[in-house]
Amino acid sequence: MIYQLKQQLRAVLLTVGGVTIIQPSKRSALAKPDWRWLLLLFSLANLFDAIFWGQMSVFTPLYLPALHIPTDQVMLWTGRIAALATFAGIPFVPLWDAMADRYGRKPLIVRAFVAHLLASLLIFFAPNVWVFLLGRAVMTFALGCTGLMLTTMAEQTPARRIGLTFAILDGAGSVGYILGPLLGGPVVDAWGFPTLVLINIAFFCLCILGLAFGYHDIFQPQPTQPLLGMMGNSLRLIGGSPHLRMLFLALFLLFAGWSLTINYIPLLIAFYYHGQDLHTVAGLVVGAGGFLALLFAPCLGALGDRYGHWRILLTVGSGLVCLWPLPLLATTLLTFGFLWALLNSITAGLVALGFTVLSGAVDAAYRGRIMSFAYLPLLGANLLGPVVEPFLTTYGLFALFPAAAITTAVGVAVTARAAQMQRAPAGD
Repeated sequence: MIYQLKQQLRAVLLTVGGVTIIQPSKRSALAKPDWRWLLLLFSLANLFDAIFWGQMSVFTPLYLPALHIPTDQVMLWTGRIAALATFAGIPFVPLWDAMADRYGRKPLIVRAFVAHLLASLLIFFAPNVWVFLLGRAVMTFALGCTGLMLTTMAEQTPARRIGLTFAILDGAGSVGYILGPLLGGPVVDAWGFPTLVLINIAFFCLCILGLAFGYHDIFQPQPTQPLLGMMGNSLRLIGGSPHLRMLFLALFLLFAGWSLTINYIPLLIAFYYHGQDLHTVAGLVVGAGGFLALLFAPCLGALGDRYGHWRILLTVGSGLVCLWPLPLLATTLLTFGFLWALLNSITAGLVALGFTVLSGAVDAAYRGRIMSFAYLPLLGANLLGPVVEPFLTTYGLFALFPAAAITTAVGVAVTARAAQMQRAPAGD
């Protein structure tokens, strides 16, 4: 009886005015969401995620004195927080990948924004730097989210639109990372840093609701192995492939230049500007790169679709090597701001191209597992920055830019080697 009622209810839901909208036998085949709607939803979520990361990165050095950190120790604590907070989440990346295969990607994507919600609550109520550091560490439990989004988009986007789609999705993150300080600076100057965190809490609640109910996940989990076994298989896929090892190393080196400089940009801005509304000015300088990233990332992705992703990746990387030392010549805040915006926007396009070549380097059957680690090179680069920055900054903050040029140059050389090794997709 209950079964018959369910069947009748299903028929009513699938029929309007006597016209069958979706036949039950074909419903699963037609349940695939429109890739453009999915791109919009993921891009907005990625935007808010990156806005939060950008605001925490830029405003943390300026907020530390309010947490009773002496001025002469701000640089030291900036490096400590960046290093410890990044390291806390890296060991869990294989776990999120295995759990996505076992329980589905959607719950693990939503998990990332629940982690941000908890982190923002800790930061909002932090009475001292240690609770603040705990909140920054909890933020890293959101790692792996973008990789799952990229994997989902790779499966549902037409092949001729993969490069552009990846550029838009990753570009949203790059724009958010810069747009966050731009919008947040005036809020902090007017109402304080905690008010800005409270606004982020509200947006994370919206993201959780939107991702939980905004689309249907067509991925079918395969709980056939224990979680530890699935984690080991994912790591072996990378470690057992010389090409993937070389590609991950190449991406790590390409991204390292940006990670060496980003944490100290607010202090460099303070070197040029000594006014009262420092947060607003820092947001404007850092935010200018967001608008250029919005233009650069999709354009580079489209060029990659047309002329080859490897070719454009190597060309852009080579050009970036020449651009990194230019801030040494900046004598005014305006000049420095323009050069940083240019460097940041080109790096955003470089990151998107890196994800595209990584996606194309693996077989579709293994792409989900590999792409869950897509941000691992960037995370490793973010960890490298705070480790070597204290040594580099003994020669002055501007010594970071020649170091960025050197690491990028090595990255271009390793990328060229990885391109030569491109053969059969990993897992074949």
